[in-house]
Amino acid sequence: GTDSEAARASKGGVPGTASVWVKTFGCSHNQSDSEYMSGQLEAYGYRIVQDSQSADLWLVNTCTVKNPSETAMVNIVNKGKQLEKPMVVAGCVPQGDKNFKALAGASLLGVAQIDRVVEAVEETLQGNRVQLLTKKDLPRLDLPKVRRNRHIEIIPLSTGCLGNCTYCKTKHARGELGSYDPDAIVARAKTAAADPEVREIWLSSEDTGAYGRDLGIKLPHLLRRIVEVLPKSGRARLRIGMSNPPFMLDTLDEIAQVLNHPLVFSYLHIPVQSGSNAVLEGMNREYTAEEFRKCADTLLALVPGLELATDIICGFPGETEKDHGETLRLVADYKFPHCHISQFYPRPGTPAARMKRVPTQIVKARTREVSKLVDSFTGTYAPLEGSLQLVSIVEKAADKVHLVGHTNTYAQILIKGEETLIGCMAWVKVRRATRWSAFGDLLDTPLQLDIVANKTETLLQWEKGEKGKEEGKERKKEDAFGVVKGPPGGWAGLCDWAGVAARGLLSKADAVDYAIALGLGVGLAGILTSAYFNITSHHKSQTQ
Repeated sequence: GTDSEAARASKGGVPGTASVWVKTFGCSHNQSDSEYMSGQLEAYGYRIVQDSQSADLWLVNTCTVKNPSETAMVNIVNKGKQLEKPMVVAGCVPQGDKNFKALAGASLLGVAQIDRVVEAVEETLQGNRVQLLTKKDLPRLDLPKVRRNRHIEIIPLSTGCLGNCTYCKTKHARGELGSYDPDAIVARAKTAAADPEVREIWLSSEDTGAYGRDLGIKLPHLLRRIVEVLPKSGRARLRIGMSNPPFMLDTLDEIAQVLNHPLVFSYLHIPVQSGSNAVLEGMNREYTAEEFRKCADTLLALVPGLELATDIICGFPGETEKDHGETLRLVADYKFPHCHISQFYPRPGTPAARMKRVPTQIVKARTREVSKLVDSFTGTYAPLEGSLQLVSIVEKAADKVHLVGHTNTYAQILIKGEETLIGCMAWVKVRRATRWSAFGDLLDTPLQLDIVANKTETLLQWEKGEKGKEEGKERKKEDAFGVVKGPPGGWAGLCDWAGVAARGLLSKADAVDYAIALGLGVGLAGILTSAYFNITSHHKSQTQ
């Protein structure tokens, strides 16, 4: 081999001297897999780097759900080959088709083999090509992990699904439903909840609603257990992952009860794909448009303010103008805040790929029509204008100017502030709403003490059988789990972990529970200042 290949081979033999660039395509489950693989590599001594050019090896985690993501993956792999980078290609593409042309020469790692990533990287750096694609027991959830965003923990609940959609290739890779033991999931959630930097815990799966059906249990059983281990201060909230209608129908009341919990985002993604029963039958989605409506109507009635997201596929084979019209009517009826729209792509090896296609120009026209309709829902976030919202600030916005804060319905509030606020829980006043988000201003202390005095926070109560959250009604009660969420307008950017600077009196409040308990009864800045010093000294004594 060349001198460069020899150098790489020598690096491969000594973990810690080689660097790895990780590129991830696809869903949050894939993102979680990449985080686990990165964690194992770092624990073994490898360095995870952001610069692809300088990396000694590329680890590409792939997605097979749509043509565009697969095309983007092929472009990355081809670029790596041009740069003569050793490559490990993981995820659904190699698992679904190990003979995929673009993968020639790369090492392959299957979806159930992510706990062998160190072995794959070592062998590849030494000039060998490995294929670890055998399906086996699920990888452990307590493996080392490096989060892409340290404030968001993604927990996979299962792999595979119980469906057989005619257009889906992910089933070829992930297979039948395999659920993690609930004890393992709860333990992982408890570990994440104990991390003072974690603000959001996402549950991810190909179909979250189907969780546990292979174990003889149902999703609400798991959700109730997870809620019990979340921090009572509200500093970390739970987001339930995408759930298909068939396995939601028999648990709607229980799911609604969990969505009403103050530590759970009132947000749910239920993909409908089409408003036409004829198209749904062709897709083999195993539900009707009426059953989807039952899911949506029930949850929207029981969970005030619920933000409901969905998916639409335009131009599925056999779709008529009548079918398309039924989809438009359904979308118009619900005015989904988030609607993921894609045109039909035939995936090789799927039944739908053999069906007679709708002409491409018609598919594109229908996609544009649905997109235009969704874009027209300009009043989606208008009710937020002028309101006070407690948000978790978790990242920089795409515009590189604002920070992103999520409300309890997972609405996106864009805030101007220092990057040191990322990771904070903060109160904001919503100033202006747009179609896809809203803009808000951080509220300061002590300038907003009048707001603290005059608008005591509504402390949410969640009790067994409670039917939803009361909106706008101020009541000073402690909820059944002791969740106290702090004063609107006060202590902007309260953080309950060490090392992240806040903007108000409490610059480091690891004991945020104590701060809130003291602050609710405080109306004078002097008492607040005294409370701050008490908390700070308590935190120092605990950490010394």
